[in-house]
Amino acid sequence: MALYLIKDLDDDYHSRIGVWQISESEEELRSISSVPSDELEEISYIKNESVRKQKLAVRALLDAMFEEKVYLSHHDNGKPYIENNAINISITHTDKYVAIILAEDEEAGIDCESMDRDFSAVEKKALSEDEIDDLDDDRRNEQLAIYWCAKEAIYKKMSQYKLDFAEQIEISEFSPKGEGELEATFINKDGFEEELDLQYMTFDRHVLVWVVA
Repeated sequence: MALYLIKDLDDDYHSRIGVWQISESEEELRSISSVPSDELEEISYIKNESVRKQKLAVRALLDAMFEEKVYLSHHDNGKPYIENNAINISITHTDKYVAIILAEDEEAGIDCESMDRDFSAVEKKALSEDEIDDLDDDRRNEQLAIYWCAKEAIYKKMSQYKLDFAEQIEISEFSPKGEGELEATFINKDGFEEELDLQYMTFDRHVLVWVVA
């Protein structure tokens, strides 16, 4: 079993994050995860093996994070929810890891990316001019990865249609570390601004960012 991390967060929402390293074969993941038969049938139709393993790893991580069996479903916009539990949930996955955040009484968002990806396109499509000015040439790709994960996590939390990442999500200047906090401003389409606090950590050439409030 490749449970990498379960961590209770120090906040008012009884939040918890979990991370699973996908080191098992597909058969091993099927054997250790309790997947409802209808969901297992849907997974079997997925042609990409890596995606099938990610889905199964999410199930294995849910088993590790909940004492009771839970039933995962998705709203029409793709946002996940637990059918038999009112807790809020957000999910992210890469080829190597899946991660989940759970929070009571508050929407949450989480995102994970491999830092071996080229994030140069993020600069043009997702960053404001001020954020671009804050980039450090020596750690540019790492910073872009954190920016992208932070904005994706906020996007998942807000669950609003057609967000403009450059105009509506502003991340304050930061210096990348192994783990840390980020400050962000979310600008609603009516102009109302919300201040958000995010946390991030880097591990095994991956970055993980989450936001609750």
